[in-house]
Amino acid sequence: MKYKLTDEKISLNGRILYRIQATEDYPFDVKRGDFGGFIESEKNLKDNAWVSGNARVSGNARVSGNARVKSNEDYIVFKNWWSSGRFFTWTKSNNMWKVGCFYGTGKELINKAYQDSEISSREYNRIVNYVESIINNQ
Repeated sequence: MKYKLTDEKISLNGRILYRIQATEDYPFDVKRGDFGGFIESEKNLKDNAWVSGNARVSGNARVSGNARVKSNEDYIVFKNWWSSGRFFTWTKSNNMWKVGCFYGTGKELINKAYQDSEISSREYNRIVNYVESIINNQ
């Protein structure tokens, strides 16, 4: 792990979140010793991902790859209401999706969903199009 949980904590909707601190340099502007935002547990932050400032990530939300969450507006967590009930995440900083073991672009997600089922393909397509409409209207 490239970070550790510090003793600084906050309460958010009945959950305890811990401020993170980098234990080594990241491939972007985060250096060893820098403090980041808040996460509930190590399962929320993987790979080279980083949470900055006072941003918060908790529950089943996952930030991974080279994604950076600078504020709570940098990601959206969705729930798969049509089958498994799992949560999945879109991260604004790299425009990538994390769904279970899948990590990739919106187009790749839709293509993968088409292999799974008609319902999954339809719903992921709707959600990816929704996020793209947000990006295009900024």
